[in-house]
Amino acid sequence: MSDSQKEFDKYLLEIITRFKNGEATSAEIREIDQWYESQSTNTRYTDQLPADEQIETRQKMLRNVKASIRQETEPVVKLNAYKKIKGLAIAATVLLAIGTSIYFGLDKQKTEHRQLVVVNDIAPGSNTATLTLANGKKINLAALNNGQIASQSGIRISKTADGQLVYESIANETDPGSQPEFNTIEVPVGGQWQVILPDRSKVWLNALSSITYPLHFTGKERNVKISGEAYFEVAHNPKMPFKVHSNGQTVEVLGTHFNIMAYADEKLMKTTLLEGAVKVSEGKQTRLLVPGEQAQVGGGSIAVTRAIDVEDVVAWKNGYFKFDENLEAIMAKVAKWYNVEIVYQFKPDPDIVYAGKVSRAKNISSLLKLIEFDGDVHFKIEGRRVIVMK
Repeated sequence: MSDSQKEFDKYLLEIITRFKNGEATSAEIREIDQWYESQSTNTRYTDQLPADEQIETRQKMLRNVKASIRQETEPVVKLNAYKKIKGLAIAATVLLAIGTSIYFGLDKQKTEHRQLVVVNDIAPGSNTATLTLANGKKINLAALNNGQIASQSGIRISKTADGQLVYESIANETDPGSQPEFNTIEVPVGGQWQVILPDRSKVWLNALSSITYPLHFTGKERNVKISGEAYFEVAHNPKMPFKVHSNGQTVEVLGTHFNIMAYADEKLMKTTLLEGAVKVSEGKQTRLLVPGEQAQVGGGSIAVTRAIDVEDVVAWKNGYFKFDENLEAIMAKVAKWYNVEIVYQFKPDPDIVYAGKVSRAKNISSLLKLIEFDGDVHFKIEGRRVIVMK
């Protein structure tokens, strides 16, 4: 092998490595594109990568760089569940890592065919919620400055710079004869919020969710009520179990981390355990969960699913979408976060699964472009409506 060929091999391997890590520039991506077109059957460059990275890198190159050679009749790889999930997860993640450079790097005719129709773009959701005090007063939390916003029954309520509501005791004792007082936080469509409860438990609320809780936890139990979706990090107190009530379901813990999804428009309520142990009950039925398990409640029964990908479940709390589902399930999440109406001009195939990881901080057009890129589906944004088209 000539010295010039060796030098080229070294250079190309460096570009492939940067591409794998999502660090390649637009010019370098075009070079890989040209190389792949002329030597699509030559694997000696990827063979120089570690064995566990070779297949992944080739799949990334094939699905994302050379997207134009994909058959239009197969917008999503419809094989068995494992293959379509793995392949598309790689594709979508690479698209996110390198931004829109590949999307707009397709040939001109194909790019125009897949161009998202945007009358107006829509910003993502934000920290916004309404607090209802025990006396019925409602407070728009997003509109307030940071610092103390209220004081009730020996409790100081403050708003922090990072979008939290914090409850702190400023009195040593509560009147044992007093009636319990409750607060409620309601998060609208397109919102999220975090609260630190009087017992120091932390709660994250997703869009279209609410939580009702007492100003003081007294007696033998700590009881709260939620709707929608919430992630809990419960302060440990073995003498006072923490119970979350939602639509007839009760989740009981002593101190642990878990997520509850209990939207009214969902068929199942799902409780997913990350740490510790929880007891899920509905009626006379009870199930105990260990970390990595999910209880699904619906139709009068409780089913337990093991080996759940907890990263998928709590992605919303960590600031991103992690999809592994069909289009209608994805768009239901999009509707809640971006506060849009979804209008279908056709019935999506429920067996086509889209998988990938996308930041929730992006405008809606960025997310829809990624879905268009990997599937035979197109979108049009009109006002606060997203029209789904073939």
